[in-house]
Amino acid sequence: MASGSAIRGSRVGAGPMGEAERGEAAPRIQVSYYCANGHVTCPSFAEEAEVPEGWECTRCGLPASQDRQNPPPPPKNTPYKTHLAYVKERRSDKEAAAILKEALANLKERRRSGEVIY
Repeated sequence: MASGSAIRGSRVGAGPMGEAERGEAAPRIQVSYYCANGHVTCPSFAEEAEVPEGWECTRCGLPASQDRQNPPPPPKNTPYKTHLAYVKERRSDKEAAAILKEALANLKERRRSGEVIY
């Protein structure tokens, strides 16, 4: 059931006048960008705007450039590293054993003194 509003669903600037009311659109140029998968992306830019050298492909998300023959290579994905993997990069097994031994000795001393440890 309609509410009776005459302007329901319209927006500001949506009138019968069109460009005469809003003014002329800026002159545009289309630039082609090519990705490693062979996709072409053609965004439009204002003629006086600075055109970027690279663009993200709208189909696959890879980086794209204006050079059709040599598109940029896909970025290398590094696998996820756990906290333990980063720790192992910084410490040798010998250092880790010494740190563990020191921590256990500290914990045993705190328990002997009656400190409540959870």
